[in-house]
Amino acid sequence: MKKIKTIYLLTGVCIFLLSVSSCRSMKESSVNPLKKIPDTFNSVTTTPVEALSWKAIFTGKDLSALIDSALKNNYDLRSGVQRVIVAGANLKLAKARLLPTLNANVSAGLDRFGKYTMNGVGNYDTNFSGNLDKDQLIPSPTPDYFAGFRSSWEIDIWGKLSKRKAAAYNRYLASSEGLKWYQTQLVSQVASLYYELAALDKKSEILKRNISLQNKGLEVVEAQMAGGRATALAVSQFKAQLLATKGSQYQIKQSIYDIENQLNMLLGRFRGKINRDSTLIVKSLPDSIYAGIPSTVILARPDIRQAELELIAAKADVSAARRAFLPSLTLDAYAGYNAFKLPLIFSPGSLAAGFLGGLTAPVLNRAALKTSNKVANAAQLTSFNQYQKAIIKGYQEVSGQLMAIENFKKAYQVKSTEVAELQNAVSTANELYLAGYASYLEVIIAQASVLQAEMEQVDLKKSSYNSLIGLYRSVGG
Repeated sequence: MKKIKTIYLLTGVCIFLLSVSSCRSMKESSVNPLKKIPDTFNSVTTTPVEALSWKAIFTGKDLSALIDSALKNNYDLRSGVQRVIVAGANLKLAKARLLPTLNANVSAGLDRFGKYTMNGVGNYDTNFSGNLDKDQLIPSPTPDYFAGFRSSWEIDIWGKLSKRKAAAYNRYLASSEGLKWYQTQLVSQVASLYYELAALDKKSEILKRNISLQNKGLEVVEAQMAGGRATALAVSQFKAQLLATKGSQYQIKQSIYDIENQLNMLLGRFRGKINRDSTLIVKSLPDSIYAGIPSTVILARPDIRQAELELIAAKADVSAARRAFLPSLTLDAYAGYNAFKLPLIFSPGSLAAGFLGGLTAPVLNRAALKTSNKVANAAQLTSFNQYQKAIIKGYQEVSGQLMAIENFKKAYQVKSTEVAELQNAVSTANELYLAGYASYLEVIIAQASVLQAEMEQVDLKKSSYNSLIGLYRSVGG
């Protein structure tokens, strides 16, 4: 008996040493340090960071109402909420693995032992004992009835389960950051489409005004043709210009319809009127945009925080994979009624309990554990690369939007001057044409030029607003 115990002890020690040596041989993949972020973004102007709240930037009543509706009803956002719930459930599962299990168990079985087996011989010999009453005689085949509780508990002596819980916890936080990032994207999308509609409304207004002017020009040239002062070619040219402008109106209408559909989709509805302030597109942007913030502010962006938390979770996975080589200490216990005769199952003499503790270490499945360790290390490096990429991308986005705001602002100012000059040129061309000092082609060219310039002016203002929206999004909302 003493020799058997010694053999068991030596076997356990060998398993433990083998597991420890295997764990040490599984090295973690080296991760390079993060690249240093530049100290500042492009220096433009400064204002408090609170000005970048969407409610502070998008102050229009109609736009605010649309954003609020989208945050409540958008189906992708609702799906994101469910993903956070799933991550929270996975966290609870990881926590539950640290606790013992307790299961109610009712079972019945039947065994027929051979005459030359230990149980068969023992049961046969036991039945001849004079110390047994009739209820204690063992029938053959032998039933086995149990009603009670069974428990199992893996003691987290190496922290393997704790690391898995840490990974689940950080993935839960990552999913929450992902939801915040989508909320930022959603606000940006709604605002961008809203300003697109405002720009289209302004373009429609410009077209109507130009159609009115072109109609007057056509009336003049038709009257001149009737008096012999203009040709049919001039009339045709003016009509062609007028028809082209009217055709552009229908393109604008279709674009408005498409944008309204996109907005309704974001709002989670089939259709609905999009109330909007069409004069918003000609209003000035905030005089000062926050640009002097430290560049490390991008580390608080939800998508970058999500990538960081995914990296932390991946590191925990690597640690858990390495500790899987170590022996697992499991405690098993049961308590309840156990008998080989059903009528006796709930008698006091059938009460039984047991306890078993043991170390279990991988031997034949070590190759699978090594593969899992490689997978975890590769996932960690992937998460690191994604994190570094997200930081660089975030920095470039903020820097680019700050530069775009300044450049589009200056371009709009220049374009406004150009529009004013071209409007004067149209008036001058009309006067000179009536006086006979300019041809009808010069009038047509002047009208076409001012129309194009006015359209481009609206596009520049829309681009300025889109840059402001992009800045809001790029700093994480």
